[in-house]
Amino acid sequence: MADSQPPRSPAHDPNAAINTARPGVHARPPGVRIIASGIAVPEKTLTNSDLEKIMDTSDEWIVQRTGIRNRHIHDPQKGDSVSGLATEALRNALQDAGMVPDDLDLIVVATMTPESPTPSVACRVTTKLGVRNIGAFDLNAACSGFVYALNTVFGLMATGAYRNIALIGADTITQHVEYSTYGRGSAVLFGDAAGAVILQRTDDPMPGLLAHILHSDGPGSKDLYVPTDERTLPEGVEYNPRHVNRVQMHGPAVFRFAVGTFPKLIEETLEHAGLQAADVDYYICHQSNVRILKAAQERFGLEDRQFPINIDRYGNTVAASVPLVFHELRQGGKIQPGQRVMFLGFGAGLTWASSLWQL
Repeated sequence: MADSQPPRSPAHDPNAAINTARPGVHARPPGVRIIASGIAVPEKTLTNSDLEKIMDTSDEWIVQRTGIRNRHIHDPQKGDSVSGLATEALRNALQDAGMVPDDLDLIVVATMTPESPTPSVACRVTTKLGVRNIGAFDLNAACSGFVYALNTVFGLMATGAYRNIALIGADTITQHVEYSTYGRGSAVLFGDAAGAVILQRTDDPMPGLLAHILHSDGPGSKDLYVPTDERTLPEGVEYNPRHVNRVQMHGPAVFRFAVGTFPKLIEETLEHAGLQAADVDYYICHQSNVRILKAAQERFGLEDRQFPINIDRYGNTVAASVPLVFHELRQGGKIQPGQRVMFLGFGAGLTWASSLWQL
């Protein structure tokens, strides 16, 4: 007589499309949808006209070289913080999804500006939301952080172990710039913000990640970094106490890096997916510099609608820039199920990354 075996649970059935087991149990990758989004920006703004009053610069110079006209700046004296912005963005995303914090299984925050080494921003967010016992961690890849985290979160969801994950990109980078003529090279560029999305596992296997790329160039960090003391300087860089905890950027080198790697990143991602540039509905890019973005758009012959830009209103918001663009597209009714969207980031580290999705 054949051995009698108990029926397999869904958690151990290789043919099960959805795994309802606890985190840590693997199953066939399910589909994943981005079901909601939300953003948060500080109330305080800083226009180019404001900068003209405190440093040797001009609105014309800033707009021609960066495309930036305004940025939002956090104010610690009013209680602004990176975890506060992250929490507000996530609350807005939860409202968009019709969910409550207890519906979440995991919170991931992409940031390079935590309030402290520990606890993480993600754990601070759980405290502000009043939820306990869910996973929470930060990821730091600077301006590429949200895209790095998006790929990471998809990998976690593909195990079948999570139903709802919140991903937040949040930075208060302006704490690391000097508002003076000496520091104007970075001061004119940056703003503070947070953007959140909620990803949900679905029975439909179609939506989800089509292709992704992660790259880094550690030696290139000498061109873009934030030193905390003399020991953390890139090799060959002379110590200057005025540079401590301030963004240090070799602008021409960073511009060449971005202009050179950005189009190659798009090409590489399209090749992995077997697609042409016109097959992608939207390219949602890190908002670093309008000249970099326009060069890539023209290189691939893309329409303005495919290459949305909002750097003029927010500046470079580091890990928040990509979800800011995505949210504005969703709010405008432009993001629809079935569309292909390529998320792109590049920045300090040096790092650059892509994440091509079918929504």
